[in-house]
Amino acid sequence: MDLGLKGKKAIVTGGKRGLGLATAQLLAREGCDVAICARGDVDEAVASIASIGVKAYGEGIDAGDGAAYKAWLTKAAEQLGGCDVFVHNMSGASGRGEEQWVKNLNLDVLGLVRAAEVLAPVMEAGGGGSIVCLSSIAAQEEFAGPGSFGPMKAAMVAYASNLSQSLASKGIRVNMVSPGPVFFEGGNWDVIKQNMADFYNTIVNKMPVKRLGDPVEIANAVAFLASPAASLITGANLVIDGGYTKRINF
Repeated sequence: MDLGLKGKKAIVTGGKRGLGLATAQLLAREGCDVAICARGDVDEAVASIASIGVKAYGEGIDAGDGAAYKAWLTKAAEQLGGCDVFVHNMSGASGRGEEQWVKNLNLDVLGLVRAAEVLAPVMEAGGGGSIVCLSSIAAQEEFAGPGSFGPMKAAMVAYASNLSQSLASKGIRVNMVSPGPVFFEGGNWDVIKQNMADFYNTIVNKMPVKRLGDPVEIANAVAFLASPAASLITGANLVIDGGYTKRINF
């Protein structure tokens, strides 16, 4: 299927590794010019995207600094010559102290608010666009105990749902992807596997497919929802979890 992404301009946050990098690379292979940001040095990730044959730009930034983050988004759109696709893929991880809850609010929720404020006008001026937000099954049901991650992702989903309604008339679609456990080298589940083998194996055994997800499997869905091939889809929350969750949706 031709997703219709060739020549589009895409901005992906958290694009240094894992789901973000897999998504950025896939969008590049589909013909998008891509800008990424993440904590720390992103030069290797940017080089891997540029090697595909598209324009690539990236910086290491502190996205928790709202003013700096909005300035970077503006710069990224300028570097690319617009923005047709935005992938909100950053999080404060999880924790149980008040400081961690504030961190998740700042990155998971306000990060999307700030991005919409900056990029929605750019998308509208360019004739429309697509926003895809990375959530989690932890926003939908209990997973690994109480903490800041799931509730703040749930708040992000609620905001994104409302955003999809308000931006639809401007030609901007907003969708969400909620992965289950995803394994990649150096990621959270790799750390858990190395240090909490019993818990890791318990989760794998709860997966009907008997394995964790791969970043590319999530990136495939993100690219589809971001693309013109999904032109009638907005306000959707696509769960990709190998059957882990047992909810019945109507």
